[in-house]
Amino acid sequence: MKLYANITFMCLFGALLVGQAPGGSSYTLKSPDGKVTVQIDYQVQLKYSVRYQDQDIIADCPISMSLSGGTVLGRQCQLSDLKEREIQETITPVVPEKRSRIINHGREVSLLFKGDYGVIFRAYNDGVAYRFITEFEEPVTIVSEQATFRFVDDFYLFHPEPQEGFMGSCEKPYVYEKISEFPPGMLSFMPVLVEIPGGVKVAITEADLTDYAGLWLTRHGEHETTLTGMFPPYPAKEKPEGGRYIVVEEPADYIARTRGNRSFPWRIIAMAVRDGDLIETDIVFRLSDAQVLEDTSWIRPGKVAWDWWNALNIWGVDFEAGINTATYKYYIDFASENNIEYIILDAGWSDEHDLLKINPDINLAELIRYGNEKNVGLILWCVWHAMDKQMDKVMPIYEKWGIKGVKVDFMDRDDQKVVQFYHRCVKTAARYHLLVDMHGAYKPAGLRRMYPNLVTREGVMGLEYNKWSNLADPEYAVTAPFIRMLAGPMDYTPGAMNNAQRDNFRIIHTRPMSQGTRAHQMAEYVVFESPLQMLSDTPTSYRENPGCLSFLSRVPTVWDETIALDAKVADYVLAARRKGQDWYVGAMTDWSSREITIDFSFLGKGKGKGNYNADIIADGPNAHKIGIDHKHETRQVTSNTRLTVKLAPGGGWVARITPVK
Repeated sequence: MKLYANITFMCLFGALLVGQAPGGSSYTLKSPDGKVTVQIDYQVQLKYSVRYQDQDIIADCPISMSLSGGTVLGRQCQLSDLKEREIQETITPVVPEKRSRIINHGREVSLLFKGDYGVIFRAYNDGVAYRFITEFEEPVTIVSEQATFRFVDDFYLFHPEPQEGFMGSCEKPYVYEKISEFPPGMLSFMPVLVEIPGGVKVAITEADLTDYAGLWLTRHGEHETTLTGMFPPYPAKEKPEGGRYIVVEEPADYIARTRGNRSFPWRIIAMAVRDGDLIETDIVFRLSDAQVLEDTSWIRPGKVAWDWWNALNIWGVDFEAGINTATYKYYIDFASENNIEYIILDAGWSDEHDLLKINPDINLAELIRYGNEKNVGLILWCVWHAMDKQMDKVMPIYEKWGIKGVKVDFMDRDDQKVVQFYHRCVKTAARYHLLVDMHGAYKPAGLRRMYPNLVTREGVMGLEYNKWSNLADPEYAVTAPFIRMLAGPMDYTPGAMNNAQRDNFRIIHTRPMSQGTRAHQMAEYVVFESPLQMLSDTPTSYRENPGCLSFLSRVPTVWDETIALDAKVADYVLAARRKGQDWYVGAMTDWSSREITIDFSFLGKGKGKGNYNADIIADGPNAHKIGIDHKHETRQVTSNTRLTVKLAPGGGWVARITPVK
């Protein structure tokens, strides 16, 4: 069992970790800074409590795992061994979503019990996590898992809109209500966020989800402040529905059948003293299994010119636009001229049930050749069940053709069988040097660290919702970065050039618009993390807006450093990210106009010695009425600069900041 793989550690005396010698019935684990405490009790029922400084957060939370045959791990515990260690390592991610160096510093205790199982707890400065481990020789069937989060008071909670079953694309608006108001029996996918008055914010999610079912939450009806883990059953019988979906017709009476000698997913309680800490944290990545690929030199993050959102609407050309060779050559030309690494061929390029049956209006070989000539790679969309059936056949063919990646869609489940599909798909894609973008997807839960060719995924209510609803509005856009993005990159697909304020927004499926301002859309490229970042609008629209296109052609998709300068969940975000010597700053607000002061001290400690040019896109004077109104300006800034900017309702501000040569 790889409990300590790829980590430098040292065993510690109990006094250092505030632990207790084996023979007692409890153990106290503290974070390196001493502010986070987890109390683990195992006299009869295994349970835990969490405190931040002097404030109780959650208390007396029972945890267990029930196996077939009646065995329950975590009850009537008899301690056989206790191992302590301090984790101290620097991770260099292949795809740096937030930063190029990740410090992984925490303290850990492994409690091993009679019966060949145990539990591992970790305490970080920004959270707590635990997981079960087993050392059985034979495979096991997990009937259920008890994961409990019993908050000490009726705190307020941000959670995705509840649903009745486990089927869904994890694309819901957020609800803000007290824990006691969460409807019993309903389900929310992860992550969720709890507000602790006068203290920290607490996010719940998971990591290292492998060969198991995903974690959901419900509220326990008998305990009004307790959130309880729920898991989709294994699908005993499935059936196709609507051409693109595979639904569970008959659930099994267990959640997973798996090997007996393994570690199970981490249950994470992440903590943030500032709201901006939720944007900066990489706790999910730290708790995920180390990457397994020997050669990662071919993994190339970048931007993508996307066809589907804008319905392939281009104009001023001498051919009819659509799913055809001429249109995609236009996209390739646009990408090549503007430092965009890829184009995507979305739905319609092939038969959805046969990924080798190409639309006769497309000369795919010619497009690949033309893309290679222009240094633009092609990514192909597919429905997941077609890829599941043809994976071993089509992926080597795609590599031979020169395809660079696949966008896999409509899974809409996270039971064990679909989680296994994710792993198999990404692993096979890596073998054939293909990037992967998962859509209709559950939240990130660690697989991208193991296989960094999984560069992004959906699981977010992205810009596409403006094609049929008003749900993807500026308030959602300043909520998701604190909650959904905490788990990992999100393929929100920003970049709309037709921008509308609330009163004049219209739903037009084939000529869509965004809600909020043009500057808000530009700022999303700094605030939102996605190493494979889409340009959702049509190339013609970008060409008609050269100032915005100039910014988009330069903005990176991976970063050396991330700083949340100022932020409040569901209200506004101000973030700075660095790539090399260049900084990018993005500000976004909800439907409220506001003024934000930007402190540029992050540029260095030189007391004005370093001068920088700031190329700025800001809300125009009429952006509160006309969302497309924006202005471009250039000014010099230093680390001493303090700049107050005004954001229109649904507004934004973004700058590329480069050293003066």
